Amino acid sequence: MSAEHPIAVRGLDHIVLRVIDLGAMIAFYGEVLGCRVERRQDEIGLVQLRAGASMIDLVPVSGKLGSAGGAAPSLEGRNLDHLCLRLEPFDEGAIRRHLAAHGVEAGPVESRYGAEGEGPSMYLLDPERNTVELKGPPYTA
Repeated sequence: MSAEHPIAVRGLDHIVLRVIDLGAMIAFYGEVLGCRVERRQDEIGLVQLRAGASMIDLVPVSGKLGSAGGAAPSLEGRNLDHLCLRLEPFDEGAIRRHLAAHGVEAGPVESRYGAEGEGPSMYLLDPERNTVELKGPPYTA
């Protein structure tokens, strides 16, 4: 990959798991693996746990976000909502031109919270219809 590539992945920002038993999952990731709850948005069904420099997001399948993924995790329903790649720099125009050259469409850039705070992101689908979020650096104060 050349230095001019418009998508420079810096690391995994976060992963989102659709869960059936939120309490058990918070206990597992918190007590067993040592990830602390950093942020909760109960109105949309989202608990974000700190995992080193990254985040693990838990969304109950009964909540607003989790129900969008279909059936509960099983052979018929997916457990992974999406994966997020942290990019730097985040040049929307260059990214869109590159994606378009490969026949890939991306959604609008929106402000979303990730491992480093609030910043720009966009969603796209991989060839097997897995959702991938491309996330830029956090906004400065």
